[in-house]
Amino acid sequence: MSREVSSISRFGRDEPFELQVARNQIGFHKTNFKYGFNPDIDNSLETIWTQGGLYSYLSSATTLYISSSSTDDDAAGTGARTATVFGLDANYDEVSVTVDLDGQNGVQLGSASNWIRVNRITVNTAGSGGQNAGVIYVGDEASPSSGVPSNKYATVAIGDNQTLMALWTVPAGYTAYLYQTNVTAACTTSNKLLTCTIVARKPSGVFQAKDKFGIQVDGGAIVQKYNFPLKFTEKTDIEVRAISDSGTGNVEVSAGLDILYIENRPYPE
Repeated sequence: MSREVSSISRFGRDEPFELQVARNQIGFHKTNFKYGFNPDIDNSLETIWTQGGLYSYLSSATTLYISSSSTDDDAAGTGARTATVFGLDANYDEVSVTVDLDGQNGVQLGSASNWIRVNRITVNTAGSGGQNAGVIYVGDEASPSSGVPSNKYATVAIGDNQTLMALWTVPAGYTAYLYQTNVTAACTTSNKLLTCTIVARKPSGVFQAKDKFGIQVDGGAIVQKYNFPLKFTEKTDIEVRAISDSGTGNVEVSAGLDILYIENRPYPE
């Protein structure tokens, strides 16, 4: 039986704090690298996620379902068979549910009226195809048309086996710290400009810009490190958005948020 190796810092030697957190050796600390991809940014503001367009958040706790655009994504199919959905429940506590997929039919995710945010979908097992054959969706319809719900709260592009969405909500009882932002942009047409903004919204508030970059789209990239990490309190929505200066530029954009979140506890322990 395997077990975690003890931290060398317990013996008076030095070990990077980040490594200790990743090894679950620092109590009440968690990490989250939230990354997204948008294959086609034009001159309208969009969230960095594979679905495209601006992301629409749930306004109240809702019953959610998972479905696919392909009948092959089924518990006995050649595509994706099982998937796990991660998010926040009605109290903004972290929750995850694993289900068998049923092709284009919606499969309810856990209890009714128990989702306020969806942060991630992962495909866990698949048939002979080794990947999701259709686009996988989380929406609020039990019987979506051809497996595609009208309201989409998370999507997995064909073959990705994982959502790519650069947005996240801080769970209840935690404070989050943004350590680094990564943005890359590419386009087959030269001399395009991308404007990318990191936005955040507290409960009942509005989205405010927390950082903003201009990128010349010729394989341009930004790595923004925060020597003093940006602080976000519980239930805050954090998101990466972008817009191009061209309506026909078709700019591909990827973005990542390197986050540490810490449980709110009285000190000293």
